[in-house]
Amino acid sequence: MSRPRTFDIDDALEQAMLVFWRLGYERSTMTDLTKAMGINRPSLYAAFGDKEQLFRRVLEHYAAGPARYEREALEQPTARKVAEALLRGAADVQTRPGLPHGCLAVTSTPSHADHSSSIGCALIEARTAAENALRKRFEQARAEGDLPTATDAAELASYIRTIMYGMAVKAATGATHRELEQVALTALHAWPT
Repeated sequence: MSRPRTFDIDDALEQAMLVFWRLGYERSTMTDLTKAMGINRPSLYAAFGDKEQLFRRVLEHYAAGPARYEREALEQPTARKVAEALLRGAADVQTRPGLPHGCLAVTSTPSHADHSSSIGCALIEARTAAENALRKRFEQARAEGDLPTATDAAELASYIRTIMYGMAVKAATGATHRELEQVALTALHAWPT
């Protein structure tokens, strides 16, 4: 008979998220994770599986927590407000005091993140899903007359997401909230009219 858990799953995921966010997937060790989570290895394996399975759970936790602004932004009434909410949300989350700077999905990307790496695949899938959701929102905006009919929704979604990834790299290397806000404002100057 197994013993009942003596730790909070959500708190453990939060602590694991901070480790992966700060160190990236490759540099995060099981020792780093168990220490931060306040549990031993057998408990980690029993609750979450191996490091890769834990990371996948952390990505879900991140999407529902710090990165939930992305989902909420898609509900804005206009395409421009969607883009603005995404860019400002990125600036806010990526430089928030008490959290690692940058974006978990960007800072955790393995050095060779392609389809031969399962973590690379998970991150590619997450980025693709986010960009597809944005493309669909822009397609809806174009159909409703909120964007010019000549607007390529896929290119516009790719542009906004690429700016967000660039902001993540800048934040991880020391850019301030004010600097990222300026990037967001400059990016919005290119908005289709």
